[in-house]
Amino acid sequence: MTGERVRISYAVEGAQDRDVRVPAGVTLFDAASWNGIAIDSTCGGHGTCRKCKVRVTDGDVPVSRLDPRAFDADELRAGWRLACRAPATGDVRVTVPPLVTRPKAATVGVGRQVILRPAVQKRCVELPEPTLADQRTDLERLLAALDDLEPTVDLHALRALPRALRAADFRVTAVLVDDVLIDVQPGDTTERMFGIAFDLGTTTVVATLLDLTTGTPAGVASLLNPQQPLGGDVITRISATMLDPEALGRLTGHARDALNQLAHEVCAGADVDPREVYEVAVAGNATMTALALGIDPEPLGVAPFVMSTRSFAGLRADDLGLALHPAARAYVFPALGAYVGGDIVAGALASGMDRDKRVRLFVDVGTNCEIVLSDGERVLATAAPAGPAFEGAQIRCGMRAAPGAIEGVKISDDDVALQVIGDVEPVGLCGSGLVDAVAALLSVGLLDGSGRLLTREAAEALRPGLADRLQTVGEERVFVLAAGVYLSQRDVRELQFAKAAIATGWRLLAAELGIDPADVQQVLLAGSFGSYLSPAAAVRIGLVPGIPVLRIVSAGNVAGEGAKMALLSVRERAAAEALLEEVRYVELSDRPDFNDRFIDQLAFPT
Repeated sequence: MTGERVRISYAVEGAQDRDVRVPAGVTLFDAASWNGIAIDSTCGGHGTCRKCKVRVTDGDVPVSRLDPRAFDADELRAGWRLACRAPATGDVRVTVPPLVTRPKAATVGVGRQVILRPAVQKRCVELPEPTLADQRTDLERLLAALDDLEPTVDLHALRALPRALRAADFRVTAVLVDDVLIDVQPGDTTERMFGIAFDLGTTTVVATLLDLTTGTPAGVASLLNPQQPLGGDVITRISATMLDPEALGRLTGHARDALNQLAHEVCAGADVDPREVYEVAVAGNATMTALALGIDPEPLGVAPFVMSTRSFAGLRADDLGLALHPAARAYVFPALGAYVGGDIVAGALASGMDRDKRVRLFVDVGTNCEIVLSDGERVLATAAPAGPAFEGAQIRCGMRAAPGAIEGVKISDDDVALQVIGDVEPVGLCGSGLVDAVAALLSVGLLDGSGRLLTREAAEALRPGLADRLQTVGEERVFVLAAGVYLSQRDVRELQFAKAAIATGWRLLAAELGIDPADVQQVLLAGSFGSYLSPAAAVRIGLVPGIPVLRIVSAGNVAGEGAKMALLSVRERAAAEALLEEVRYVELSDRPDFNDRFIDQLAFPT
């Protein structure tokens, strides 16, 4: 019936049950997304990631064409469905597995010591009280005491000024950020000033509270980016805004909710009033930055991939929806290109890519892999379309780096040793485990250079103790790692495409600089995934072929380190801005030789 509405009751583990009413035919995934109920997904509800698993406990939802690929017969009979392929044509009750909101994430990384000179300053001054002979305004009186400064004045400071002066017998503290007077506080408060550095990642958001008087961290926290249900990568999220006019508002709201939650969490943990946070620094890719600021990201997702702006000036923290000091400022890192954003500029700043005379390679491994290469004089940057394999998406038993995820694999002649996050029974395979598993299978010969898994019969002759692990699921060959968790032939292909894109990208930059790939003296593997990727496995699968393992460094969360540096030093902030002129962006999508070079990198080193 036209206009008919149905009721969906969501039972979310670890949260209060929710009843929603939606038009008949709306999928369980869309109904949840519209109402702020998080269901795990990395494809944004397009039916490709098969992560949005829910259980229908009351009511009828037919089995879709894709459901048998995600569930066995017993699970289907028990009501398990892919939410994005489950239309609600009548009233239903649904159980939603808990979403992992605290994934394993790198919160620190490679950085440099800086001279402490934050943009935030506090000046305690004692002013002469007004008299009939001295009727200067309160502001004139204050500015005269700050005789070496000529700040502009925020309205919040002007509102606070009269009361602050008279509450403390004209002894007050002026709070400035760069050349803006943002507050006037009674008495001497110079020992209390804080800033928050954010790494606004596609998958994980990290916040670090910094004491700006000492330069030391006072707290750190991270959580899963709540935009995940609308897509696990930036392209899917951009597509969501193109298909649904309300998606931009939801994505912006999710980003701001994450920033606010983390800000108040780190403040509470350090016994800091959020109003004592006077500045934030945000390092994020171009899409995440645009979404957090409510800027339409559509031009970033279609050729010729144009940004609204490279840099942002004069931002306040409340432009990001942050409830901190009412006049707090925000520094958002500039971007080199649509797919080499502020997080990479922050990482390049922290790792000193423009300061070292060695040949150095910086790789932020992820769905969109950003690469920076320097020969000691020139610096080039690009982005390679690696795909979601490193995030565990599009992998048959893939999952995020959370408890139960296999993150390390060692294979001997007759045994498989697994390293599982949380030391619990394995339930899936995250990106570092995928790379480890493929590298280990290559080393024992059960995977050939073309990426083909051996048959059980062939394995019997080579590794009889492992032959039983080579099985078939449907018509696909798999290697069983643990009960219910396996590596499939298609998974191997996904990893091949990802590593080939990265290897092709940085080798093209090497050719552009006229250097041999073997001349690279240091490789920095950055980001949360790069922090946990085994350097030996990276070499073995051909991600950085020809580079000795000892030259590879896990750089950790260098974007977050760069954000901290920008808060602690105006000099470093100026250096970040200078990188826009010093680093040349190379676009790979229009390179006629990319495909041929990509094909050359698909095979695994033998």
